[in-house]
Amino acid sequence: MIISVKDGFKLIGVSVVFFCAAFVCTFMLSYYMDVVSLKDVVSDQFSALYDAQVAMSKFVSVLTGGVLVLIAVIMLVFYIKLYVDSHSKQLGVLKALGFSNAKLAAGFCAFGLSALVGCSLGFACGYSATPFIYESMTIEGMPEVAVTFHYELLLGIVVAPTALFAGIAYGFAYLKLKIPVMHLIKGKESKIRLSGREDKERDFLTEVFFKTLSSKKLLTFFFAFSAFCFSAMVQMGLSMGDLSSEIMGTVILVIGLVLAAVTAFMSVTSLVNANVKTVSLMKTFGYTARERFFSVLGGFIPFAFIGFGIGAAYQYGLLQLMVNVVFADVAEVPAYEFDMPVFFITLGVFVISYAALLALYSLKLSKISVKEVMLEN
Repeated sequence: MIISVKDGFKLIGVSVVFFCAAFVCTFMLSYYMDVVSLKDVVSDQFSALYDAQVAMSKFVSVLTGGVLVLIAVIMLVFYIKLYVDSHSKQLGVLKALGFSNAKLAAGFCAFGLSALVGCSLGFACGYSATPFIYESMTIEGMPEVAVTFHYELLLGIVVAPTALFAGIAYGFAYLKLKIPVMHLIKGKESKIRLSGREDKERDFLTEVFFKTLSSKKLLTFFFAFSAFCFSAMVQMGLSMGDLSSEIMGTVILVIGLVLAAVTAFMSVTSLVNANVKTVSLMKTFGYTARERFFSVLGGFIPFAFIGFGIGAAYQYGLLQLMVNVVFADVAEVPAYEFDMPVFFITLGVFVISYAALLALYSLKLSKISVKEVMLEN
C-alpha cells in the first residue's frame, strides 16, 4: 500500500502538534539540564529562586509535552481510522488478493513520518530559541546559564517519538484491518433515510443531528480541544508577563493559537467531508441551508464552548499551582488572580473567530453539488 501525497498532507495537523511539543520540551529540558549544573555556585540568597526555576522547567516540560503527545496519539489514531474507512474497498481487494494484515499494516508506518517531521522541526526551532529563552529566564544576581547541545535530547525528542508512533500506527492499523474482506469491500453505508413528508421533517432533522453527533464522537473531542487550547493558552500567555517573562508568554500564546487553528480546521473539514452525501441529498429534498448547517454542525457547537470553559478553569488552576507550589518560597513572585477582562476579551475573540469559521464552512456546504456526488459514486 502506498500513502499518497494527499493522504500525507492530511497529517499536517499531527506534525504541528509534534512540533509544538518538541519545541517547548527542547528549550525547557535543555534549560533544566544546563541549570542543574550550576547548583553548587548559586548563593543561599537565590537558592529558593533557583529551585523554583528548576521545578518550573520540569513542570512545563512534563505537563506540556505529555498533554501534546497524548493529543498527537489521538489525532494519529483518528487519521488511521479515517484512512481505513475511506479506502476500505481498495484494502478489501488487496486482502482478497492475498495480502496479509501485517503486510498492509506495515504501510501505515509511513504515518510515523508525521512525528519525524514535526519533532525534527520543533527540536531545531527549540534549540535555536534557547539563547533567547535563557536570557529571558536569567535573573539579576544569578549566574548566567550557558547553552549546551545535549545529544540525549535529540534521541528522546526526535528519534524515540518517531519510532514509537510508527509502531502505534502499525499496531492500530493491524487491529483495524482485522475486518472480513467483504465488509471492507462493501464499506459502510449511512443508515439515515430521507423523507419528503412534511409531518416527518422534524423527526428527520433530529435523526440527522443525533446520528452525525453519535457517529463522530472523536470529533467532539477535537472541537472541545480546539476551544480549550484557545481559551487556556491565550489567557495564560497574556497573564505570564508578571509570572515568568514576556517571551515565555508570547511562546505560549502563539502555540495556543496554532493548535486551536489546526484542530479547528481539521475537525470542521473532516466533519463536512464525511457528510457530503447526506448534505447533497438534503438539498435534493429541499431542506434549507440553515437546516443543513444545524443538522451537520449544530451538535458540535456546545462542545466548543464546554472546551472553552474548561480551558479557562485549567489555566487558572495551573497558574495558581505555579505560584503557590512551584514559586511558593520565592517572595518576589506576585499573587495571581483570575483576570476577568482578559477572559471576556478572549471569549469575544473566540466567538467571532468560531462564527467566521462556521460561516465559511456553511458556505462550503451550500456549494456541494448533487451531480458531482452522484458522479463520484
